[in-house]
Amino acid sequence: MSKNAKATIQKGKILSFLPTGEYYFKEGLKAYHRRNYTKSRKYLERAFQLEPGEPMIACQLAIILTELGEYEESNRLLHIILEELDEEMTECHYLLANNYAHLGFFKDAYQHANLYMELDPDGDFSEDTEDLLELLSMESDELEEELYEQDDLIMKQEQARELLESGYFEKAIELLHYVIKEYPEYWSAYNNLALAHFYLGEVEKAEDILKDVLERNPGNLHALCNQLVFAHYQRETEKVKSLLEGLQKIQPLLSEQQFKLGATFALVGEYVFAYGWLKKLYKHGFDGDAPFYYWLSYAAYYTDHENFARNIWKKVLELNPEKEGFEPWNDEKGSSQAFEKRSSSAILKLESEHLEERLFALFLISLSPKKGSLLASVKTDHLTVPEKHYLSYLNHGDHSSAADAHEIANHLYRHYKPIGQVEAGLYLLWFSIFNELAEQKVTLKNQKAWAAATDYVWNKLRSEKVSQQEVADRYGLSSATVGKYVKMVNEYIE
Repeated sequence: MSKNAKATIQKGKILSFLPTGEYYFKEGLKAYHRRNYTKSRKYLERAFQLEPGEPMIACQLAIILTELGEYEESNRLLHIILEELDEEMTECHYLLANNYAHLGFFKDAYQHANLYMELDPDGDFSEDTEDLLELLSMESDELEEELYEQDDLIMKQEQARELLESGYFEKAIELLHYVIKEYPEYWSAYNNLALAHFYLGEVEKAEDILKDVLERNPGNLHALCNQLVFAHYQRETEKVKSLLEGLQKIQPLLSEQQFKLGATFALVGEYVFAYGWLKKLYKHGFDGDAPFYYWLSYAAYYTDHENFARNIWKKVLELNPEKEGFEPWNDEKGSSQAFEKRSSSAILKLESEHLEERLFALFLISLSPKKGSLLASVKTDHLTVPEKHYLSYLNHGDHSSAADAHEIANHLYRHYKPIGQVEAGLYLLWFSIFNELAEQKVTLKNQKAWAAATDYVWNKLRSEKVSQQEVADRYGLSSATVGKYVKMVNEYIE
């Protein structure tokens, strides 16, 4: 080696090359314009890693993902932009509409397309959005017959939901079995069927239905949410913790799934996660019903957004005036009375085909502050003998077996109030037992013992860990007495 060469090496400088997010972004754009989408994706992913807070990089990467047919991943990025990086980046709504249309989710596509036209009617994508809306209308016409079937399905599902909310669990089960027979892969019906059985205290049957759904449709969000609700009501702490950890990681794309997740979090008291999902839907113009605003108000109130909660509650009352008295700020004061008021109103029709449900409705009426007027409105034309006796007792106080049945229900009420959909199963069990006892003209002498035995059996049916001694202490009885009446209750159930 010559001296001059050595000198050259010693004097030379090594220049470091540290490309920035902007560099990779530009390279990604070059590859995009050359239609080399795979290479463009690599550059843009690197750019986004270096500058994760830059919405333009995220948006361009979402466009590339759409070109590659990865619509769901593209949507995930677009939602991140709108929710975390730049909510005024309106073109994301057009891109979301386009992706949802490709995925076949026309309702979501319409929602984002219309939202784009509202926010930026003269924007760069306005003509494309108008074309997309026209195309979606044509698709709707072609699918008219299919949509007619879907409408019939949705109508039946809505009827089943109303029956569930009104406490007509047996009737709901009957309708849901019909839906499942007609539409064997309509998972929503299975999930509601599981809820109906759970409310009746048939926990094992309810859990088996959810297990079947998750085996046949892995990852079904509604089934996972219902599993959490069941575990919450049964105080299965470890199972609740495990399910929460899983659900908190889920990032659903569909608005209806986001609502289900948010409402479930609110129901189990996880208000921070509930508020995150429900407020996000609200910001994006989600067309929610009364339950949506109900849970949003609760989640807002319990995450220290009281003014917002109160404003949202006005919307709840607009959609459902009967919710007056259920405000979250009244939760600790008068929630018991409010819940009974709702239950009374919901089950007041007394139209069930099942006698125990109609007797339960009369019991709920007896708890209402408007008891007198409600009793006066009950039509007596088609009442059975047990109902007539019960109604007579509530109106006039005369003694009969119905009076004893009512007092036993009151003993249960001292330990199980307010009466929610889960607790309703206990009272339905009791009035079902009473029907059998009345037919066989059994005298209900030890009312506390009948209540305690019903309590114990109901908990056992729900797989709750409870001993006869615990229940005996609850009602001030001996364990032997409770055991004796438990045998009698089991005989009548069988």
